[in-house]
Amino acid sequence: MELSIYQVDAFTSQPFKGNPAGVCITQTALDDDLMLAIAAEMALPETAFLALDDFNLRWFTPTVEVKLCGHGTLAVAHILKQHYDVTQGQQLVFNTLSGELVVTINANSIDMNFPAAHIDSTFIPTPALLTHLGLTADQVLSSHFFNGKALIEIANEADLLALAPNFDGLNSVGGLSAVVVTSPSTTNTTDFISRHFGPWVGINEDPVTGAAHCGLAVFWGNKLNKTRLTGYQASSRGGEVKIELLGNHRVMLSGQAVTVLKGTMLI
Repeated sequence: MELSIYQVDAFTSQPFKGNPAGVCITQTALDDDLMLAIAAEMALPETAFLALDDFNLRWFTPTVEVKLCGHGTLAVAHILKQHYDVTQGQQLVFNTLSGELVVTINANSIDMNFPAAHIDSTFIPTPALLTHLGLTADQVLSSHFFNGKALIEIANEADLLALAPNFDGLNSVGGLSAVVVTSPSTTNTTDFISRHFGPWVGINEDPVTGAAHCGLAVFWGNKLNKTRLTGYQASSRGGEVKIELLGNHRVMLSGQAVTVLKGTMLI
């Protein structure tokens, strides 16, 4: 069997920046084991699989399926815009494990209507978690939990950029799928910055994480009393996410993408 496969850099307009995603679009759904094997072969943070017959969209890291993936959704919409009969202004409705996701194709961006995360502010990070992150308790301004992720706020952007976690140690801390560390931005064009660590799902540091911004949007929107924000994920590749908090517990994530590879996978 021959499958068309793409690699797309999402949340960026430049190749080799943002977050790379694999994209595989087929008429009908592939078997779960095959999708996981393809994702492992692609060795990207996530590979997105879209079945055209029912518009069912799924995302796999090299080791597990995930319930929500912003950059994978952006990458799929980008490929549909480039190679399929999708026009500017059109809305696409994907069926996913997180419910229906509505994506709008615009001239200079792709807008994704995602569920806003519920922030649990009773979360207290363990000493082991902080130690493996390379943080002290004194550096933590606040700590929260959403969608299986720990969210830790610190004051200093320089401290955030300097983090060099012990990923084997983090992987030994139970009850998490990822940890997001965030701080205010020192630039006028960005409201906050963040980094996303997920050794629990096979991604030590995710370059740009749309799903994390479903929680970051709520946290920083409340903290800054703003409904429109810009987040920058400060990985080595880096990427920008435009955010709008909507009613009914929804958030709009907007970004751009660029195709860097297309080819045929032989199964």
